[in-house]
Amino acid sequence: MPDAEPEPAEGRAARSGKRSVGLGTALALMLVAAVVTGSVVGLVAANTGGSNAVVNSLREPNAEPAPVPEGGSVVEVADQVLPTVVSIQVATRTAAGEGSGSIISSDGYVLTNHHVIAGAEQGGVIQVTMNDGTTHPAEFVASDPATDIAVIRIQDVSDLPTIQFGDSSELRVGQQVVAVGSPLGLSSTVTTGIVSAMNRPVRASDGGGESSLIDAIQTDAAINPGNSGGPLVDMNGNLIGMNSVIASLSSGDQAGSIGLGFAIPSNFAKRVADQLITTGEASQPMLGVTVARRGDVDGALIAGVEEGGPGDQAGLAPGDVVTRLNDRNIDSSDALIAATRSHDFGETVTLTVTQPDSGQTRQVEVTLTTE
Repeated sequence: MPDAEPEPAEGRAARSGKRSVGLGTALALMLVAAVVTGSVVGLVAANTGGSNAVVNSLREPNAEPAPVPEGGSVVEVADQVLPTVVSIQVATRTAAGEGSGSIISSDGYVLTNHHVIAGAEQGGVIQVTMNDGTTHPAEFVASDPATDIAVIRIQDVSDLPTIQFGDSSELRVGQQVVAVGSPLGLSSTVTTGIVSAMNRPVRASDGGGESSLIDAIQTDAAINPGNSGGPLVDMNGNLIGMNSVIASLSSGDQAGSIGLGFAIPSNFAKRVADQLITTGEASQPMLGVTVARRGDVDGALIAGVEEGGPGDQAGLAPGDVVTRLNDRNIDSSDALIAATRSHDFGETVTLTVTQPDSGQTRQVEVTLTTE
């Protein structure tokens, strides 16, 4: 992609394998084979009122940040969120898989992970199980492997309950959160924990050669294979993340939770989902540079600069090392890619740049590409 700031680096990273997170842990996309026995379905399905007007969460403003919760509120959150979460089954000629998703429009659009429904792109059949136990066919809408975000649509439905998007930029470390989904085929599963960290650049492979990079929310809420695509919500029941990746001490993708889960921030997921529904594809804000994947550099080493692009206009050059973006430390090429994607199209960001040969440091203002 000639105008993509770090896309060539992502291609190289995909070939180099998964990025480890602390103590040699392996990242695993949480796709679970749909051969689990005793798969359960649960609960509710329809809004009251009987209106046929379409409600679309992507068109609604973000909800207000959640206040400090009172004891026992997880029960209220579960009651509110469970009706908006579905279990997704995908069957192809050679395999079957299962994940989770959040209903984002009353006429059937569902937000989930690309790796959950990837088989549908090659003719796989999608079936969705609602919380009242009913099943419906669903169609593939669009997906973006680079960000692991996808949208499907449940067929022949109306007046579905929808989840409300929260503002992930307002999250605080230590804030209580709830994860909802179908781990190991056990639908309507609710777990709770806290936001453990923010702005974790996490790269993972689906095992088929595709690599995704997310600027993740880290949580200790128990999430396992099958939770993928399901919501991470605040104590108001607002979607503030989409559970996508787990870290494990095992090398196998089916290892269980060790309290290191990662979710795609809701603000980012909302933007990409809107693009996928509107245009069928997703694009991201870019610096107009490529970065080298180097473990011996403390920062993001610029390998190339697109002529006439934002980085070129701001004076960036090959050999520069980016160590900060605004007030955020940048310690790797993935960190720069993830941080850039988290900003808006056309936004101006300030980079702290070091020239390794001279050791001189300067600040550079760069206006990101427009949509």
